[in-house]
Amino acid sequence: MPDRHAKLSPSSAERWMNCPGSVKLTADMPDTVSEYAEAGRLAHSIGELKLRKRFLTGVGKKTYDKKMAEYAALPLYAPEMLHTTDEYLEYIEELYTGRPAKPYMVVEKEVDLSDFIPEAFGTADCILIGGGVMDVVDYKHGQGVPVAAEDNAQMKCYALGALMAYRLFYDIGTVNLHIVQPRNGGTQSWSLTRDELIDWGVQVLRPAAKEAFEGSDRFQEGEHCRFCKAKATCKARSDVFTALEDFGEKAPELLSNEEIGGILEIGQRLKKWVSDLEEYSLAAVLRGEEIPGWKVVAGRSVRSFVDTEAAFESLKEAGVETELLYERKPLSLAQLEKMLGKKKFGELVGDHIVTPMGKPTLVVQSDKRPPYSTAEEDFKNG
Repeated sequence: MPDRHAKLSPSSAERWMNCPGSVKLTADMPDTVSEYAEAGRLAHSIGELKLRKRFLTGVGKKTYDKKMAEYAALPLYAPEMLHTTDEYLEYIEELYTGRPAKPYMVVEKEVDLSDFIPEAFGTADCILIGGGVMDVVDYKHGQGVPVAAEDNAQMKCYALGALMAYRLFYDIGTVNLHIVQPRNGGTQSWSLTRDELIDWGVQVLRPAAKEAFEGSDRFQEGEHCRFCKAKATCKARSDVFTALEDFGEKAPELLSNEEIGGILEIGQRLKKWVSDLEEYSLAAVLRGEEIPGWKVVAGRSVRSFVDTEAAFESLKEAGVETELLYERKPLSLAQLEKMLGKKKFGELVGDHIVTPMGKPTLVVQSDKRPPYSTAEEDFKNG
């Protein structure tokens, strides 16, 4: 996977398109790479290797086995990566074999985006073209945040770059965007026409990129703040929540449902911001800085044996029976699925699984899950 990064990268397009001022604000802030991001890069490399072995030349069994052994020896490697990247491979195979004719295919393709974003490029995980259709596929290894394919700015950027690269060689009329996220949400797809994609690039992306690249001072708080380097200390973000300070001065004795809905919406974003502030403050105090009114202490500690085997031997020598030292219990459903892989697990024991309705949970209206209904309500409606 490429290590270069553009000033306005497709992966952060949702942020700089909505908040162009964040580009200049964070320009001198150091990049931080989380363990989760590094694990994602490793899973991407494994997925890429599998695709090259299956569809392209240059990766035979010997090369494949050698590279897989190298990946398996890395500290962040987890056996689960084999199962999740298998799902990625299987999805690509479905797209590949589902075409009436063998499509053109490229993996980890760097595409030039400078026609729309100054000095920009991006890397598409997989591109398939044939029969007037182009599929752009992106593998997401994370499980914390589900990623939607519909109107996804990052994916549309990749698709634009691919369209510009191959427009002279292929007649592309339809563009399909695919997100493969085995650990959260499975697979999602969204389609648009070539003209719709180009119109978005010219009318929306190009002017937004120009504003961000030239050092805009316009800020806008929103979900895109999640991955901003200034998310904790951004003044513009904090200004959004100043309305909360006025609640105590309001005269009405009771809030209307409309007011409650608005407060809940602000509160959800406020909780995320406070969490970001806590993370930032912990790091600041550990660096030796002072956050007035706060300090860092040692959290709850869990005792553990220095050497479990040696401790058990001492217990046995003291007369404690071996059977009392061990507990035998079956693996949980989730543990078995992780060990076997989702597909094989479903084939073997799918008929033995029941999924009861979860407890009522309040979420925003845009949540894709269907509204909760009780059995009594279902009976009345029936």
